[in-house]
Amino acid sequence: MHAMQYGITLPADYDMGIIRERVATRGHLLDGFPGLGLKAYLMRERGEGSAVNQYAPLYLWAAPEGMNDFLLGPGFQGVVNDFGRPRVRHWAGLDYTEGPAAGSAPRTAVRHLSRLPEETGPAAPAGAALEEHRRLAACAGVVAAAVALDPHRWELLHFTLWADGPAGVPGDRFEVLHLSAPERARLAKGAGA
Repeated sequence: MHAMQYGITLPADYDMGIIRERVATRGHLLDGFPGLGLKAYLMRERGEGSAVNQYAPLYLWAAPEGMNDFLLGPGFQGVVNDFGRPRVRHWAGLDYTEGPAAGSAPRTAVRHLSRLPEETGPAAPAGAALEEHRRLAACAGVVAAAVALDPHRWELLHFTLWADGPAGVPGDRFEVLHLSAPERARLAKGAGA
């Protein structure tokens, strides 16, 4: 599994209805994309728990070839044409877990980024993060959760999809506008691959 995200921060007075319409009319185009485990079309609005307006889809790829095909293909070119070419972050997947609400449509996503301490090797803090991830993934209301590692920055990505908004969970909250999940079943089988 590979995780990938780009964020497009928009002006404070930007009509976020444009993003909602974009996802409503184009979101289904990736519902069958080869290699895509899932894509959560994420948005947050300024003043609703966020300091910025942002469109920030997050992808979990079941196969790296799918990620490459997307980034070099017409789907991503549409993003480039409309917003310019954003920087794309990516992480190697450590674990993917379906939650108790796996059959529900997610309404909220939480993304939490954390750096591994520099004064120790990466194995122990990564192991502790995996334990925390599995505990969180078992919480009522969790649709799915993933944890991934960026070994360049030694940074962990914790990503959780919720059927409703969670309380007391650290991280950036996003509204889920649509979920494309053509190869979601492959994620659990190949998270560490």
